[in-house]
Amino acid sequence: MKRLEQVNWGFVGCGEVTAKKSGPAFGKIAGSRVVAVMSRDGEKARRYAEQRGIPRWYADATELINDPEVNAVYIATPPSSHATYAIMAMKAGKPCYIEKPMCSTYEECTRVNRISQETGVPCFVAYYRRFLPYFQQVKHLVDMRAIGRTINVQVRLAQPPRDLDYNSKNLPWRLQPDIAGGGYFYDLASHQIDLLQDMFGCILQAEGFKTNLGGIYKTTEDTVSACFQFENGLVGSGSWCFVAHESAKEDRIEIIGDRGMISFSTFCFDPVELHTEKGQELLPVENPQFVQEPLIELVVQHLQGRAVCPVDGLSATTTNWVMDKILGKL
Repeated sequence: MKRLEQVNWGFVGCGEVTAKKSGPAFGKIAGSRVVAVMSRDGEKARRYAEQRGIPRWYADATELINDPEVNAVYIATPPSSHATYAIMAMKAGKPCYIEKPMCSTYEECTRVNRISQETGVPCFVAYYRRFLPYFQQVKHLVDMRAIGRTINVQVRLAQPPRDLDYNSKNLPWRLQPDIAGGGYFYDLASHQIDLLQDMFGCILQAEGFKTNLGGIYKTTEDTVSACFQFENGLVGSGSWCFVAHESAKEDRIEIIGDRGMISFSTFCFDPVELHTEKGQELLPVENPQFVQEPLIELVVQHLQGRAVCPVDGLSATTTNWVMDKILGKL
């Protein structure tokens, strides 16, 4: 695919994630701008575009993808439609940047990768946490062996149910497996698994147990436990609960070494904790206002031929594989 001097983005989907985490970043990066947005609710797309000075809006994804000025597509819809829109974009010769998780199943990820290879059009996935200063600090500590040799990894995430979870007639899409791929596990654990694979390599074995014990919603699991092993032999475990009492609330990953431990959060950005024979050291790290900006900038530079972005479809597919193995989908 030829280099793009100017990357003109079209957004398929213009929901909360584009407003708070990603959307503004596309216009802050040199050689990047947003020229069109789409929502199935045309009025919503119109308001979104007018409020941000975006010239065009659509209620049909096909029309946006075929817009001659759009030369790259950001897919910010629920996972069940990611594969369809990504394949449409790539067959139109337009690279895509897909929200995470890449798709709602591992099999759909492989379809997207096959089309990317056949067309020569790249696709990228929004595992932006890899490039945030907070997680870069954690990776640096691991790489410099601040805790010696890593010997175990433990993930713990416990959250109380959200108010919307009790609305059985209109559940959030994240609790509808046919749309999300699973429950909150599929949405949130994807970030954690991607981060750990970026630090330690691919997970080659994974097993898990899932259950619904809260009974608040019947559509999908609310509690998951898993164990996994990386390609270098390192083993880890994880526990996720989305119906926990407030007193049990936790967001923590522990990387245990033979000379210490690193503890950090995934979503609340508590100060990174470094435990060694010298004691405990707290390392607060500032992240950019729009958390996807570092990754989006790298994607733009890749399309301009000035850098290589490693967060592509092949890289992201391994995370779907791990989650599907844990949930018994494979």
